[in-house]
Amino acid sequence: MIAQQAKIQEAVTFIRKKTQTDYPIGIVLGTGLGALAKEIEVDFSLDYADIPNFPISTVETHHGKLIFGTLAGKKVVAMQGRFHFYEGYSMQQIVFPIRVMKHLGITTLGITNACGGLNPSYKKGDIMLIDDHINLLGSNPLIGPNNPETGSRFPDMCEPYSNRILALAEQAALDNGIKVQRGVYIALSGPCLETRAEYRMLRLLGADVVGMSTVPEVIAAVHQGTEVFGMSIVTDECFPDCLMPVSIEEIIEVSNHAEPKMTAIFKAVVSNL
Repeated sequence: MIAQQAKIQEAVTFIRKKTQTDYPIGIVLGTGLGALAKEIEVDFSLDYADIPNFPISTVETHHGKLIFGTLAGKKVVAMQGRFHFYEGYSMQQIVFPIRVMKHLGITTLGITNACGGLNPSYKKGDIMLIDDHINLLGSNPLIGPNNPETGSRFPDMCEPYSNRILALAEQAALDNGIKVQRGVYIALSGPCLETRAEYRMLRLLGADVVGMSTVPEVIAAVHQGTEVFGMSIVTDECFPDCLMPVSIEEIIEVSNHAEPKMTAIFKAVVSNL
């Protein structure tokens, strides 16, 4: 734990040489959703490779930059590219940027992802506001010694996604004429997509969408007292009785098409925080 805290502090010290400004809103951009970064009035950006102890994204669609700037009138720090369990990173490495963001002043974390739709009422291109999750990754970023200065040994997870911000998002969607879903995200390790039998199981467990990210970052954020807002874009339909093959190219295409809707909601939420 001491070694991890030292690594976090080394990264923070490096960034603080670039800026002393606090950035109260953190953003994590998922697969095919990096274009939201274009809406940010950039102060400066840093390549992950240049930040001490920062992991480096190995996924081709994740750019690997930490962007500092202003979105909808609010100071934000955005991850353009995230880290996944399937890349071989430990849970502590996956949430390392969330820990660093805490020291940069974030009080709210907005997190996005691309996902597969399990709920038969969902369609490709739908936006889902995340109001709960199920962790089937097989691990947890809080395993190991706990730093009481960061958070409780046993953090409560009755409201991992802020009901206050969910209400802002629903109003923003209504104001912009955008249909949104609201449901449960389930995380598996990947990187393979699931089988028909697995999709049936996941639906029976109560999940509306499935993905390979988000949950570790949210757990770390809740642990450190950061308010969380999450949005998913449904990129493929995971209905076992009519399942069709899907490629990453198709997933990115659907993400790119739906992204303007997500961006409109996201900006409205940020402006009202």
